[in-house]
Amino acid sequence: MKNNIEDKVVVITGGSSGLGEATAYYLAERGAKIVLGARRIEKLENVAAKIIKNGGKAEVLKTDVTNANDVKALVEKAISSFGKIDVMVNNAGIMPLAPLSALKIDEWDSTIDVNIKGVLYGIAAALPEFQKQKSGHFINLASVAGLKVSPGGAVYSGTKYAVRAISEGLRQEVGKDIRTTILSPGLIDSELQLGSSDQATSQFIQQVYKDAIPAISIAKAVAYAIEQPADVDINELVIRPTIQEF
Repeated sequence: MKNNIEDKVVVITGGSSGLGEATAYYLAERGAKIVLGARRIEKLENVAAKIIKNGGKAEVLKTDVTNANDVKALVEKAISSFGKIDVMVNNAGIMPLAPLSALKIDEWDSTIDVNIKGVLYGIAAALPEFQKQKSGHFINLASVAGLKVSPGGAVYSGTKYAVRAISEGLRQEVGKDIRTTILSPGLIDSELQLGSSDQATSQFIQQVYKDAIPAISIAKAVAYAIEQPADVDINELVIRPTIQEF
């Protein structure tokens, strides 16, 4: 009996580590065909090699999500390799937290480019194919920071509020045939915790992330959303450690 994940073609940005890597393994084990994009090609190739060694199917392409043509090429890679795309997981993200007074303008720009434009470019790349097929599923990674703002996280929160707004607008526009899921993780073990160049903020983050839960927690949430029948749209999931208050 099929699990509604088997044979689906799933594109994952930020697939070289953390949530993207864990999701790739978990879905591949359930029969999905995985197409991974990230900037670190060697890490991508290692992830794909492990999937293939375990009997799965995976392709990779070096991808910078701040470049619309790169993301379009990633979707085209899925179609050329497997004939279609069923799910677009817009997972790539960065979290260089710091107080606004630190004036880390370059980091503000990078956060907006990766976290907002990266999602928009993923939508732009996959949406025409989904519309042509009259089916498809966007899974966009937001954050609990898209539900609540904390000191040092204003810009990051702003980008994640934007992801939630964009995703909800997308759902309303294309929801008849295309599903849209917002995933809002809390403290999940990933490289996000290493993104801050502000020393005091970084020390605080390292302390807080001692309560983080494994990335497989998000992989299971992604699988849950995908495996639902085509007429069931899981619109938003918030996943935190039980101990997390924020």
